[in-house]
Amino acid sequence: MMELIGAGASPFVRKCRVVLAETGQDDIRFVDIMTTPLNTSPEAAAANPLGKIPALTRDDAPALYDSRVIIRFLDDRAGAGLYPEARLWDTLVLEATAEGIMEAAVISVYEKRFRPEEMWYEPWLEAQWGKITSALDAIEDRWMSHLHGPFDASHIAVGCVLGYLDFRHGDKDWRPGHDALAAWYAGFAERPSMVATAPPAA
Repeated sequence: MMELIGAGASPFVRKCRVVLAETGQDDIRFVDIMTTPLNTSPEAAAANPLGKIPALTRDDAPALYDSRVIIRFLDDRAGAGLYPEARLWDTLVLEATAEGIMEAAVISVYEKRFRPEEMWYEPWLEAQWGKITSALDAIEDRWMSHLHGPFDASHIAVGCVLGYLDFRHGDKDWRPGHDALAAWYAGFAERPSMVATAPPAA
């Protein structure tokens, strides 16, 4: 049986789990692990030489890693059409925008979780939040028509990163100035796949 190696709190892992739920691929088991950048779990290290999550083990081939690679594989496996040819480049760019927000949001959490408080660098943290805000502005200004269009991989990426901002950066409300995006997310968050993969309370 194939296994998705990851942690329930990770937005990168959540994207893959949402795809599994949306495409009905219940023959792939989710293995929820504890891993950090400073203490890589054996499962993550065995599946990915970088020790990062998510990773997807396969019975007949090397494991896949990087959430976007895994999602492309799962989409192809299910024939789900999450990367429609007619709007492929728009889908990929919006997905990449959401991925960039995830990266800035996650490393901001790492800054305070894995570095001593006297080593926190506030200008760097502010710069990361500036990137997040700029990307959210771009989605609000340019991509709402896409988000209101047919369901694809970029919807999953945007939905998961907004959920992560609420989860880990709830003290910095991303909604002001992003009214259309906030309204879209309120509906998207109610999808069964999103409810089933909500991060654990922590």
